[in-house]
Amino acid sequence: MNAITKPRQATAVFDHPEFDDHEDVMFIRDRATGLSAIVAVHSTALGPALGGCRVWPYAHPTEALQDALRLSKGMTYKNALAGLDLGGGKAVIIADSGKDKTEAMMEAFGAHVDRLNGTYITAEDVGVTTDDMDAVARRTTHVRGTSAIGLGDPSPYTALGVFEGIKAAARHVYGTDDLSQRTVSVQGLGHVGFDVARHLHEAGARLILSDIRDAQVDNARSRFGAEAVSPDQAHAVDADIFAPCALGAGLNHRTIPDIKARIVAGAANNQLETAQDGVSLKERGILYAPDYAINAGGVISIALATEKGHETEVRAKTLQIGATLTEIFNRALGKDETPETVADEMAEERLKHAG
Repeated sequence: MNAITKPRQATAVFDHPEFDDHEDVMFIRDRATGLSAIVAVHSTALGPALGGCRVWPYAHPTEALQDALRLSKGMTYKNALAGLDLGGGKAVIIADSGKDKTEAMMEAFGAHVDRLNGTYITAEDVGVTTDDMDAVARRTTHVRGTSAIGLGDPSPYTALGVFEGIKAAARHVYGTDDLSQRTVSVQGLGHVGFDVARHLHEAGARLILSDIRDAQVDNARSRFGAEAVSPDQAHAVDADIFAPCALGAGLNHRTIPDIKARIVAGAANNQLETAQDGVSLKERGILYAPDYAINAGGVISIALATEKGHETEVRAKTLQIGATLTEIFNRALGKDETPETVADEMAEERLKHAG
């Protein structure tokens, strides 16, 4: 190995813009199964680092590293704010889930998770199924979301938490959580977004829906009597509430000037492209529900589920998301800060207390 190469590789991690005193970053390669993965443990101050495993065909390993570092820190804050005694971690596997992922690959991944001796607990994320977690569980006990332990698909709990968060935001802005007179634009109709739309429809809201899949939009339109728009216009429609439930970074200098809604509250991860975008929303008088606070229902269901289920406990803690957001909104108003700044402060307060 070239004598200069090794220091450069180390520096690339420690000087990475997403590196934030992560406790552990593990690079994994298993040639027999084609496994290439990164596990990032950001913090174990509150307990073992819980965070999903994402399978994605990253164009370059640097993109995978960025995701692992950024998402693991996000899990630290999400778990802390949700009141869970868990730290934050994340795993990314560089593969196409439809073509490259195999049972043997997931078993090999489980063996590497086991080497971390419980400091990281893995679970489902994008491109991963319950069957995959069952394969991981053959090589480690540090796994959630398997067919033996869990409440099944976590998306209904994510959607329930988002719905409670939308109601909390409506109370803050409009003085009532009655949604029967409100129009909500839901962008993204995956498992979570579709269920968010269902909750809103049952609450009497008028819906404007969008998704890149026409069949999904048609299904939702017929079930909920909704209007449809293209996904790239979902933020700009005439609505009271915008609920982004698709990809991240959708709130940016290009989209924010066009938002007519007074509330942005949705399930998507990493909705703000930059920190300045949160300030821009505040300056425009738009209330933003920090994504990692409002979409914590799924991780709550994964964290608290046992072989016996414990659905009642999971549901009760998920319903508390609304109260958490109300505290965030009130503190932000009192301190004249953005809600995401206050959410970070609240998570950091808990981490500091644990430390």
